[in-house]
Amino acid sequence: MAFRDDCGRIRAALFACCSAVLAGCAGLPAPDAPRLVIDTTFTSVSQDSRAQHLILHFTAEDFPRSLKILTQGPVSSHYLVSDSQGDTPPKIYRLVDESRRAYHAGVSWWKGAALLNASSIGIEIVNRGPRKQADGSVVFDDFDPAQIDLVIALCRQIMKDHAIRPDRVLGHSDIAPGRKNDPGPKFPWKKFADAGLIPWPDEGMTRERLVAYQQALPDVLWFQQKLMAHGFNVPPTGAHDRVTRDALTSFQLKYRPANFEGHPDAETAALLDVVNRADGFRVRQRW
Repeated sequence: MAFRDDCGRIRAALFACCSAVLAGCAGLPAPDAPRLVIDTTFTSVSQDSRAQHLILHFTAEDFPRSLKILTQGPVSSHYLVSDSQGDTPPKIYRLVDESRRAYHAGVSWWKGAALLNASSIGIEIVNRGPRKQADGSVVFDDFDPAQIDLVIALCRQIMKDHAIRPDRVLGHSDIAPGRKNDPGPKFPWKKFADAGLIPWPDEGMTRERLVAYQQALPDVLWFQQKLMAHGFNVPPTGAHDRVTRDALTSFQLKYRPANFEGHPDAETAALLDVVNRADGFRVRQRW
């Protein structure tokens, strides 16, 4: 009885050993499979970076909460720029390698390109965003100047590395109007324009067009067509519908942040006119 048990144990051990060997061999290439050799002598000239857009966000949270969400939650970004913490200056954190896709843009659209996670680099900036006051009003926090200087330097480097066009440096609100309002009305887009990172509407031309539109305001269809030409996905319905109002709000957040209620007024018409003119919407300087 003991001998039979020993034989059984020996057979079981041999069977397990052979199974392990066979399992290991299963992952090996067949003996007659050719060794993979890739020749990199030739390079196509018809190529560019997968990163075509640079999207800026605010986190709407403090730094510890922002870091936790972006590293442990279902959303992410390539970079997180902290705010000043007492005597500790702002810092840039890389959370996702630029060669990989981060989940920061979501449902998005700009000039015919959709779902921009696949074609963009995202920068999250620590800022508490909108806060509702006791009287029902909403206020936005200012951005840390030292933090903005870091973001400008980071944008400049990313744009250089990937040859990203200035007109593709966008806010989350640009690519997802109505759904997102970041980086918000306190974000200093004009400073980015002065740094040569984004195009900006010519002030003189805008003032000239304002006079004309104060005398005769275009209809809603005109606004929709200009918004679409600028980059927003706005169907030309001729009605001041929610999609149109959301796009107007996003446009105003960037170029007229003192009033972003989404109404089609004369100043917005002048700005929309100018940003759709090659001689009126320009990058003032480049690095």
